[in-house]
Amino acid sequence: MQTLKKWFVRLLKFIVAAYVVICALLYFFQEKLIFLPQHLDKDYSFEFSGKYEEMIFDTSDGKELHGVLFSVKEPLGLIFILHGNAGSIAGWGKSAEVYTTANYDVFVLDYRGYGKSEGKITGTEQLFNDNQLVYDELKNKYGEEHIIVLGYSLGTGLAAQLASNNDPGLLVLQAPYYNMTAMMKERFPFVPTFLLKYKLATNEYLKECDIPVVIFHGKEDQVIDHSMSQALKNEFKDKVELILLEGQGHNGMTDNFTYLIELGKILQSYR
Repeated sequence: MQTLKKWFVRLLKFIVAAYVVICALLYFFQEKLIFLPQHLDKDYSFEFSGKYEEMIFDTSDGKELHGVLFSVKEPLGLIFILHGNAGSIAGWGKSAEVYTTANYDVFVLDYRGYGKSEGKITGTEQLFNDNQLVYDELKNKYGEEHIIVLGYSLGTGLAAQLASNNDPGLLVLQAPYYNMTAMMKERFPFVPTFLLKYKLATNEYLKECDIPVVIFHGKEDQVIDHSMSQALKNEFKDKVELILLEGQGHNGMTDNFTYLIELGKILQSYR
């Protein structure tokens, strides 16, 4: 009996130690789980159709952020895209044609460590400051009332935060999460949420948004369930328009026929 008790105590200690190690790894390496950047050489040549120019923004800590501006002759405004957690402008920039066809200029920013942008992501305030830096330069050219902030997946929390501290004409969220804490509870229910450095509380940011908000979400999304968008709609009934897309998963929303039709209506009414 005594031997069994000792064995049980040792097993319990092992489980606790393993749990602590797992939590520590998740805390210190969470950037590698959340952010999956594609790195591009500085001399990388993009293969985009239409007119575009590469833009560089200097941060206060001496890093260069890189973005691409897709332009049309007489734009109705600018769509500022904050993309998802994987890839780079090399892939995300291909969606720009959808919006330039609607006669909007499009700007896509690569976060730190993505594409040709320098540095690495170390916290939310850094991300927020970088986005604000770029937004400030763009609004000098376009005027805020002519800017639409659009976020996709990971970028939805960033887009909502940016809109909450500024006055763009419209906020569009594609496959948003309620907040990253909710995502963590869903993915890692055994890990205490205080370990999450990137709260990205979309629900809190929307409280400060005094602009129209449109949410698109695929009903077959297996990465971020559309119930998260429904929760945002339920909380902000009058502020948020929710459009659920039948048969749509997490990726490829910009090519969805219903999305294109509904987007066209929104852009028409927005003007």
